[in-house]
Amino acid sequence: MKSAELGGRFTDLYHAAPRIFRAPGRVNLIGEHTDYNDGFVMPCAIGFSTHVAIAPRADEKLMIKSENFPQAFEFDIAKLPSQRQGVWCDYVLGVMTVLRQAGIGIPPASLLINSEVPIGAGLSSSAAIEVSTGLALLSLTGTKMPLPELAKLCQRAENEFMGARCGIMDQFISCLGKTDHALLLDCRSLDFRLVPLPDHIRLVICNTMVKHELSGGEYNRRRAECEEGVRILSQWYPGVRALRDILPQQLEAHSQDLPSVIYMRCAHVVHENQRTLKGAECLNAGDLRGFGKLMAESHRSLRDLYEVSCRELDIMVESADGLPGYWGGRMTGGGFGGCTVNLVEAAAAQDFAAAISQRYLQATGIKPDAYICSAADGAGSDS
Repeated sequence: MKSAELGGRFTDLYHAAPRIFRAPGRVNLIGEHTDYNDGFVMPCAIGFSTHVAIAPRADEKLMIKSENFPQAFEFDIAKLPSQRQGVWCDYVLGVMTVLRQAGIGIPPASLLINSEVPIGAGLSSSAAIEVSTGLALLSLTGTKMPLPELAKLCQRAENEFMGARCGIMDQFISCLGKTDHALLLDCRSLDFRLVPLPDHIRLVICNTMVKHELSGGEYNRRRAECEEGVRILSQWYPGVRALRDILPQQLEAHSQDLPSVIYMRCAHVVHENQRTLKGAECLNAGDLRGFGKLMAESHRSLRDLYEVSCRELDIMVESADGLPGYWGGRMTGGGFGGCTVNLVEAAAAQDFAAAISQRYLQATGIKPDAYICSAADGAGSDS
């Protein structure tokens, strides 16, 4: 999408010249459901972004419109809702709320939003709108905020205002993504290092086109199950604050002391952290075969131990087997639908996307979407 075109539509709508900010969606290569366990993740930003055009207003209104949804919203800036309304503008209201809680007063404003990030596909359209909105609102105040701090504020908006207990990964990579690189991120310290992706590789993201309704409640339940595992294991390991602190041998030593479901959840997270660290070593060494094996292990663990896959995701992963140029793939995102991510040779990416889509259609009767991407830069200004 061209920012100049969005700016023109904004001017037609609000009769003012805007500034425009963008933030990308993301795909996570490996390290799933580890972020809220203080663990390691390896996401990259993708070339689909949410753009927010903004300008101050002379009255006391907050005007919010999206080109992706029909309903527009108008609020009195002094009487904003204190809790979520159950509509898409909650992401804007949530960011504004946490900024105010941080002592940053936001003046009346007009916003026009356009998102290229597929909604409900597990590519973090929510973080993209939060981060781009945060940058836009901050621009009206002249406040300079380091991007890691903005990521934390946007995470708070999703945790506290939206009620989704997500970790920091989505907002962080939306802020700090880097072209042709993934980020190995320590979700506790927020230390990160860039991990190169070969220029002959493309990310083929395959959308199952399903999102099972139990995903929201199950996500929060998984987090609670992990916290219960930490509570039990802390009897033997008093310094443990999160599953990130548990080594595989420590977990196995007390496997019989944990309820079976709690053990399964813990086993996924503990071993997924190890896979993510090994994955960074593989990519740094150019070992795509090794990385592909780790992706396969990750998907099996998410399916069998964490139980967040579904029939459609499993079929999509299986449909990639044996296709030319394919190095590895797995489900990505929270689960219960959404997308798989596949590492594919650039020269084979178009044919791969067509072939996997046909296989999936034959198996499910559902026509999927496939997006061919490279790792992209994080959030910034388009004006």
